[in-house]
This record gives sequence, structure tokens and C-alpha cells, in this order.
Amino acid sequence: MPLPPTSPDLLKDETHPYFLWWTDVTVRQLHQLLASPEALTRAYWMGAMLREANTRDVWIFVQPDHIRALWPHLLRHLGRSRGMWAFLLGLEPAEWPPRGIAHA
Repeated sequence: MPLPPTSPDLLKDETHPYFLWWTDVTVRQLHQLLASPEALTRAYWMGAMLREANTRDVWIFVQPDHIRALWPHLLRHLGRSRGMWAFLLGLEPAEWPPRGIAHA
């Protein structure tokens, strides 16, 4: 049985999730963004959530297969949590930035 969310408010559509502290997106809007037909939109918001949220709260919004499917697009958004998510999902650790990309 999974752990409950860190706050029951994360189950309410009108809540502003703590992990999206820089924006006014609600839980309802996050669900919509994570269902976007645009892979890059889904990757941005999923990556932000994976980077900022307590891992037990992530499972309210996505399943492991959703993360695996977007993995190549997520890498740029995960920051220091990249290795942890690779480990949790049984994925090969990704080198970032990828070889051949110039550093700015």
C-alpha cells in the first residue's frame, strides 16, 4: 500500500501544489498539463514535479510508465534529482548534458 500524500489538500482540484511554488497552477491545471498532447509540455511540468515534489506525492499525478515514456524529454528538467529517478525507475543513469552539446 503506498504512503498517503504529504497533504490531503493535494487531492483537491483547487489546491496550489507546494512543489510548484513559482507559479499559480492548481492541481486541476497540473493534471491537464500532464495530459497535454504536446510531449514537451508534459515533460516540463512532469520534470518540475519530479524535481521539486516529495516522491510520495508524485504518484498522485503520474505512473512510473508515464515517466519512462518521457524520460529523454525529462532529463533537462530534473536537475540533481536525475540520478535518483533513474535509480528508482531502473533506468540507466543519464549523462547530462549529453555529449556533443556545448556548455553555455
